[in-house]
Amino acid sequence: MTQKKLRAAAGFRVGIVAARFNQQVTGKLLRACTDTLAVCGVAAHNIQVARVPGAFEIPLVARTMARSNRFDAVICLGAVIRGDTPHFDYICSEVSRGIGQVALDTDVPVIFGVLTTDTVAQAVERADPKKFNRGGDAAKSAIEMVLVMRQVKAVGKTSDVSPSSGLRPTAQRRAN
Repeated sequence: MTQKKLRAAAGFRVGIVAARFNQQVTGKLLRACTDTLAVCGVAAHNIQVARVPGAFEIPLVARTMARSNRFDAVICLGAVIRGDTPHFDYICSEVSRGIGQVALDTDVPVIFGVLTTDTVAQAVERADPKKFNRGGDAAKSAIEMVLVMRQVKAVGKTSDVSPSSGLRPTAQRRAN
């Protein structure tokens, strides 16, 4: 994403749902996410963070935020680390399904920033802003999706499509 598009986030309102479980990881994800949003022009007063006990609780709060009509995007942050039982598989499956369903049900970009790793070391590495920076990536995805959704909705209202938007009317797309 270009720096110009990133700066286009001024005025965006973003909800963040962050799990407290695995705090050493989720704290880094949250800091990197809010730092990236700030760099991209999202004002601190336009960011609301809700902390939940664990990853399983993320979809309910994400849905409540998305349905509130107060946010342009909702970012979901958590860390599920494999253990010795099948609990990991159940949690990952339900969190993934729940977050995806929230986006489909509300037409609000809901970003999946939940790490699913085999080890604590992998999770820490992915949360590190100097390495993988998945918290910052989640923020960038939210900004990009808000812009995409605005373009799609604008195209649906008018027949005027900007050539730089990447969107073309159906007839034109078929002709190419």
